Amino acid sequence: MSQTRPGSAGISPWVAGARPRTLPASLVPVLVGTGTAVAYGHSVWWRAVLAGLVALALQVGVNYANDYSDGVRGTDDARVGPLRLVASGSASPAAVKAAAVAAFGVAGLAGLVLAAVAGWWLLVVGVACVLAAWAYTGGPRPYGYAGLGEASVFVFFGLVATVGTAYVQTGRVTALEVLAALPVGLFAVSLLVVNNLRDIPGDAAAGKNTLAVRLGAAPTRALYAACALGALVLVGPLAVIRPWALLALPSVVLAIGPVRSVLEGASGPQLVPVLGATGRLQLVAGALLAAGLAI
Repeated sequence: MSQTRPGSAGISPWVAGARPRTLPASLVPVLVGTGTAVAYGHSVWWRAVLAGLVALALQVGVNYANDYSDGVRGTDDARVGPLRLVASGSASPAAVKAAAVAAFGVAGLAGLVLAAVAGWWLLVVGVACVLAAWAYTGGPRPYGYAGLGEASVFVFFGLVATVGTAYVQTGRVTALEVLAALPVGLFAVSLLVVNNLRDIPGDAAAGKNTLAVRLGAAPTRALYAACALGALVLVGPLAVIRPWALLALPSVVLAIGPVRSVLEGASGPQLVPVLGATGRLQLVAGALLAAGLAI
């Protein structure tokens, strides 16, 4: 059952199992949220760092939880792509579940500190984030198996993470923060879309009815392009408030390759580098957008 997966050679199975290519989804909203805080002159560096720790730990936690839940269900038995710890036999289900719980615990501790200084009601948001992370593929009725993963990613890794990062520093929610969260959410969705596009055959066979399985390959390819390029289009409305937000637009160069590959029919292992390229696009565009908002 143990096997080598693309992108897993030469690194620890636990690092590969954390899915490093997906981690920009946790860091970009913190960068952009902090950029809006700087725009209002209320940035607090240590709160931004803690928000980053919360987001990163939640991302790692959801990746391990997904590995555990899909592994014990048998969904990952024929998976194409990065290493899956449980399905490959690299780690026991109990160990992967414990790693997920530990990551959620780290996020909870950092979130507790932020709630103490920014408002205890944030604990409700934190609990909702953890429950959403676990229920994606865990529990009796995982919503990731019902095609709702993209909506959840947009909400939690776009709106909640970006606006939340800004809020713990500024103490308020503004139109700028919400507008800035929209492209962040679309970039995060594009990561999940290309991941699920790659997995359509295996997911369909395993009864995991992701949005990609429900739509089919061709519409999913169009959805990926719409998310990756639409995120950059949404920089336009932001520029009305903060003109230097346009600094993010040159990152469209990084979108050309992965979008072309997807639209031209890349599939299976061919989509593994597309996932990495999408993560780089997200990270560069997010960093430039954050800088533009802060200027």
